Amino acid sequence: MDLMQFFDMILHVDKTLGLLIANYGTLVYVVLFAIVFCETGLVVFPFLPGDTLLFIAGAFCATGAMSFWMLVGLLIVAAITGNTLNYWIGGFIGHKVFTHNYRWLDQNALQKTHAFYEHHGGKTIILSRFIPIVRTFAPFVAGVSGMSFTRFQFFNVTGALLWVGALVTAGYFFGNIPLIRDHLSAIVLIGVGAAVGPLLLGALWKATRRLSRG
Repeated sequence: MDLMQFFDMILHVDKTLGLLIANYGTLVYVVLFAIVFCETGLVVFPFLPGDTLLFIAGAFCATGAMSFWMLVGLLIVAAITGNTLNYWIGGFIGHKVFTHNYRWLDQNALQKTHAFYEHHGGKTIILSRFIPIVRTFAPFVAGVSGMSFTRFQFFNVTGALLWVGALVTAGYFFGNIPLIRDHLSAIVLIGVGAAVGPLLLGALWKATRRLSRG
């Protein structure tokens, strides 16, 4: 298997995880750890699978192909350390990212994440775990914005526990049901909307009240 074939398998892990397990055995844990770490730790990899990976991996745990607790433990560590690296990179680069046009950085995604962060602060670190693209940029923006490391880690650890725990568990119990497996993306978006919607409405209400007072 060449590098391009392997990378294609990673991008379509919902369809190829069984093959990865067959080819790599227990090394699949290392592969999944690396995917989660890179998606959360490096802003150049926002396209890597996150929610899908966790859910499908949970489904394979239900079949006995992987250990549930080993998987959850490793992926929580990957999510925490990935976000921490991203935070440090953001802190190191600082505000240069908003004034320089770096080719490796999606400026549009960065600006949207920064706006979301400005409205919701620390909660963004938790909520972003369930939002593709934003998940990759949120810790980076926290570092750029100078959030204290202690406060960041509180939200970072909380978000990792909720994200990994919820999606792997959901995959374990429901991942082998065809209807749910085939419509996973829509289900995740509905869940995110239910979580983020009230916050956005609250922010809109506050903004409207400020304008009316002005």
